[in-house]
Amino acid sequence: MPTDIKLIALDMDGTLVNDEGMVSPENEKAIELAKEKGIHVVLSTGRSLRTCRDISDQLGRSSYLVTVNGGEIYDKEYNLVHGSPLDTELVKDLWKLKETHDKDSVYFWSSTSQGLFNSHNPFDGKIEDYNWLKFGFDIKDDEVRKVVLDELMNNEALEVSNSSPTNIEINPAGVNKAAALVKVCEWLGLSMDQVMACGDSLNDMAMIREAGIGVAMGNAQEAVKEAADWVTGRNTDHGVAQAIHKLLEQQ
Repeated sequence: MPTDIKLIALDMDGTLVNDEGMVSPENEKAIELAKEKGIHVVLSTGRSLRTCRDISDQLGRSSYLVTVNGGEIYDKEYNLVHGSPLDTELVKDLWKLKETHDKDSVYFWSSTSQGLFNSHNPFDGKIEDYNWLKFGFDIKDDEVRKVVLDELMNNEALEVSNSSPTNIEINPAGVNKAAALVKVCEWLGLSMDQVMACGDSLNDMAMIREAGIGVAMGNAQEAVKEAADWVTGRNTDHGVAQAIHKLLEQQ
């Protein structure tokens, strides 16, 4: 097990934040302690910048920020340093898929540079009028979700994951949190062996597998736990703090 960890990558929902969307004082103090030890702490989230910036500010901007599952990377001044948007033609295909299943209560959501859109807050213009960062569906019906997933998985131009069992997250092929962290490590002169990554869902799987230490939350999906080196406490029990303290004890 690597003992020279120099970067901690943290998913947010289901990981860093509790079920009320807050960072516990225990997690915040552990992150500060890691920083004092010279470890970079990078938020690596499926959220867009506008929906994670407050928590980034709360924790103190000290390194890069990975958003929309690796679709964008920002520096500590919130300058965009790398972006991988969805091609407009792919979004058109995804929209057709959504329309095909409208009768099946398929909820759509999306992140664009112009704002966040979903079934309750649809976009007004044409698809080509927007810069699409991520597209997704939330489907409660297991059979309908399987049909949609099967079609998505057959499209080699797409990277498909989830952030909850009923959710489907879609980025361009090859765009994921691990690929973004590889870039961050290159910029910092580190390797992925020097990364500890914490997460709970399938959109965290790649970074958990490729990190020197992959940590699954106690509330993680079973596949994520199976892929991880460690399983820590739940997001409601300061599991991130537990993982950081365990790491620091071993370094």
